[in-house]
Amino acid sequence: MRGLRRRRGFGRRKVDRFLADPSLVIDYKDPQLLRHFITERGKIVPRRISGNNAKHQRAVALAIKRARMLALMPFTVTGK
Repeated sequence: MRGLRRRRGFGRRKVDRFLADPSLVIDYKDPQLLRHFITERGKIVPRRISGNNAKHQRAVALAIKRARMLALMPFTVTGK
């Protein structure tokens, strides 16, 4: 069926939580905050899902990687 295109729905624009609340600081020693930016499988959530801007997404990814190296966060989640 050539010529038919699927329409993509427009969702609500996500807000960068670090711009909305300047008191939040991205820190690798805060795994409770960083858990919002990983999936249940332990993968880092992309920008289009999390709503972060590029600067904050890079900082979050770096903080998650540092927390993983210090064993504050898991690399993967064990299956049941």
